[in-house]
Amino acid sequence: MLKKVDVLLVALSSPIQIGIYEDNRLIETIVSDKKSSDVLPILYKQIFDSYCVEKLFYANGPGSFMAIKVAYIFLKSLSILKKKPLFATDAFYFNKNQAIKAIGKLCFVKIGSEITTQKLEIVPEASFTLPDVLDYNEFTQTAAPLYSIGAVA
Repeated sequence: MLKKVDVLLVALSSPIQIGIYEDNRLIETIVSDKKSSDVLPILYKQIFDSYCVEKLFYANGPGSFMAIKVAYIFLKSLSILKKKPLFATDAFYFNKNQAIKAIGKLCFVKIGSEITTQKLEIVPEASFTLPDVLDYNEFTQTAAPLYSIGAVA
């Protein structure tokens, strides 16, 4: 009998990180430097072959717009095909609420529950980590990418 798990994807920048969670606790981490569009189908096939996946989770932005879009389309399709619920939260959950580089010195910042952009003199290096314990209260079933964040020019 396969272990019942939840699967979390953070594909905001390279490397892609996937966390396998049993009873909210991280039991396996998968990391890949390959392109999301190439590697996600392979990795998720291995995951579905090895585990009984209950729920799908991902970081829906801000970050690389294309990476977020690929992750969303892939996971939304998988959610529909496999009949698994899809949940999302913003990237700040995975980097201790640090600024996230947008372009140049412009960064995404989260103040309270609002995500906006600010020009910073020192642009932080994006560093996302999988939590050891998954807090389901931080996620929502409104899983679409954060398109409401203004375009960065």
